Amino acid sequence: MSTVEVHRQITGDEIAHTFEEEAAPKVDLGVYAFEDWVALVIFWVMALAVFLQFFTRYVLNDSYAWTEEIATYCLIGVVFIGSSMCVRLSRHIQVDLIYRYLPHIVARALSTAIDLIRIAFFGYAIKLVWVYIQIIGDESMTTINLPKDYVYYSVLAGFVLMFLRSVQVAIQHLRQGYSILERPGAYDGFEG
Repeated sequence: MSTVEVHRQITGDEIAHTFEEEAAPKVDLGVYAFEDWVALVIFWVMALAVFLQFFTRYVLNDSYAWTEEIATYCLIGVVFIGSSMCVRLSRHIQVDLIYRYLPHIVARALSTAIDLIRIAFFGYAIKLVWVYIQIIGDESMTTINLPKDYVYYSVLAGFVLMFLRSVQVAIQHLRQGYSILERPGAYDGFEG
């Protein structure tokens, strides 16, 4: 068994052509929805507030108190608006092991029941947040003289988006005849 390496001479043109063959993949922004972009904008506002807080505290040695509050409220917006993205993509935590052992008709009925329970939950959450806004929405923020209802309305918008996306996902499950719970491989690309 020989350990001699065999090398062949490569020209400059061949090297240049290897870069041409590896063209960059096309960027497809069509997979992102409205809530993805809103969550991204809120995330960057939060990131700027955190950076400003860090800069003023450790560089200027005099921190702005309002940056922490703004970052906290932005995080609330990112979580609730971004959760609708998880509903749309069926990426929330779920247990799908039991579906492997159930007969198809039982698994399908249970999956449909879960879709309906999710829709009902988000509908009820919308009602609760709306009532909460009516009760406490006029309070001012601690460090900024703005009402907190902006924060609560972002939570309400997140639940409305989750409700709409859950209805959309339930319709998709009914049309295709299965859900991610029944066939997780179809959603991950592992099922042919």
